[in-house]
Amino acid sequence: MGAGRSLEAAYTLSGPIGAGTWRLIADCIILDPVDVTFEILVRSDDSDQLLASWQHHFEPLEGGAYEAQAHEESAAVDAVDATAGDQLIFRYTGEGTDQMMAWIPNGHGADFDARIPFIDLP
Repeated sequence: MGAGRSLEAAYTLSGPIGAGTWRLIADCIILDPVDVTFEILVRSDDSDQLLASWQHHFEPLEGGAYEAQAHEESAAVDAVDATAGDQLIFRYTGEGTDQMMAWIPNGHGADFDARIPFIDLP
C-alpha cells in the first residue's frame, strides 16, 4: 500500500468497548520509503470516532532485502459506548511514495521471522 492509498479492515461489534491500552502489531515489508498512518476507529451509521492513531516513516532494509521489519505501537483508549452492529475499523494509509505497494503487511508470520499483524485489545 502506498501513494496516498488507504485500506480498511472491519469487525462488527456486539456492544461497548472498555477502556485500556491497545497494542498494534504491524510487522511489514517495505519496498520504498513511505509514511504510514495507522488508525483504529468505531464506525456507527457512517460516522467515525477515532480511538487511536499512529504515524511512522519506514525505510527499506539495506541491500534490498525482502524481509519483514518489526513494528509495534500502543495507546491508551477511553471506553467507547458502541452498540451491537457498530464496526471496529483498522485503517492504514501510505503517503510520500510513488509506488503503489511500498508498505506490505507481513502475512507470512514466522516464515519471514516476524509476526502476522494484529490488534491486541484490553
